[in-house]
Amino acid sequence: MKKFLVMLMVAVLTLGVLAACGPQREDRNAGEGNGNAANNGEGTTTEGVEKPEKLTVWVNDQEEQKAALEEIFAAYTEETGIKVEATGISMLDQIEVLALDAPSGKGPDIFFQPHDRIGDIVLQGLADPIDLGEDAAKYSETAMDAVTVDGEVYGVPQVIETYGLFYNKDLVSAEEVATMEGLMKVAADQTDQAQDKYGFLMEATNFYFIYPFFAGNGGYVFKNDGSGFDAKDIGLANEGAVEGGELVQSWFSNGYIPKEITGDIMNGLFTAGKTAAVITGPWNIPTYKEALGDKLGTATLPKLDNGDVPKSFVGVKTWMLSSYSENQEWAIDLMKFVTNYDNAMKYYSAAGEMPALQEALESEEIANDELIGAFAEQTQYGEPMPNIPQMQQVWDPMGSALQFIANGDDVADVLAEAKQQIEDKIAASGAQ
Repeated sequence: MKKFLVMLMVAVLTLGVLAACGPQREDRNAGEGNGNAANNGEGTTTEGVEKPEKLTVWVNDQEEQKAALEEIFAAYTEETGIKVEATGISMLDQIEVLALDAPSGKGPDIFFQPHDRIGDIVLQGLADPIDLGEDAAKYSETAMDAVTVDGEVYGVPQVIETYGLFYNKDLVSAEEVATMEGLMKVAADQTDQAQDKYGFLMEATNFYFIYPFFAGNGGYVFKNDGSGFDAKDIGLANEGAVEGGELVQSWFSNGYIPKEITGDIMNGLFTAGKTAAVITGPWNIPTYKEALGDKLGTATLPKLDNGDVPKSFVGVKTWMLSSYSENQEWAIDLMKFVTNYDNAMKYYSAAGEMPALQEALESEEIANDELIGAFAEQTQYGEPMPNIPQMQQVWDPMGSALQFIANGDDVADVLAEAKQQIEDKIAASGAQ
């Protein structure tokens, strides 16, 4: 405990120093821009601003993503004459490196992050807000919510993702799994654990995937009245959350889902044709398609008994503006360029990740795609994972709670204890 307290004090002091040392400059982010550097003109963010020789960008270190961006960056250089110097660093490592490098002038102009880390990044003073003006309406409303903290926009969204339902057309029809009632009937009719056969599987002790069944009945992580998340108002033990937890518990008590379920087990059973339907994300499309071919189908999450499509967690990968950048106007222009329609579709084709641009999500190529279209639709029903630092204190207590629920413990008691643990962890972290 003493070691923990010492580490906590060091972390708090470090955050304070970083925030105090952040660059102080006038707000230079006003303007709307058209996201097309070749047509910069009146009203754009770069009007009257001298071009830099280069812009420095930190991209995620996955090869498909890097290759897709290289072509787009080259096009930006051709249109503007500005060189784009891209460095591949894992999204999960970028912030630690940025905190060390940026104050000494070694950091990037823009960097790439999952949206749920924005709150912590802002707390450390590492990113500046971005005024997208009318261009904000071009992106999915859910994506814009994800990159907004305390009314300020801190990202230009590139990718949006969520999960939905996959099904084997040889074992079940789309109509049979369109509702939770229908899916439960499939589970009852087709599950034979002795033969490793299942009607329905999901990672049912993983809170990320289970959240829709809490939210769909009135549960929530942190209350959000539209002005931001209130970390003091946690809705993971309210009546709706308990109802969702009891639904999940029934899957285990009825023998529909084995307690030892993992993503690997689920994927293996589904690709082997031993499971009718699974809930997971579009990142599994290539593996599932290779195994099942034309037998593979996708759909939004099954409607609950109240008639609502469950609210899945939505994740957004976004470009962020370094508070240490000396080229902020052109950095914003580059972010808009990378995420405009043509380039968003290029990135989607090469990297396989859904664009956050609303026009792209509604395009024939995506909306009418027999597999990815359902996930694009599901993002409209989903809600962003909370982007405040306190969210990091939620995962472990809720993961443990779901394990207890799977083992048959009283759902209301388990969730009440998990809620208390989350509150205690938030208080201990100092992030009230």
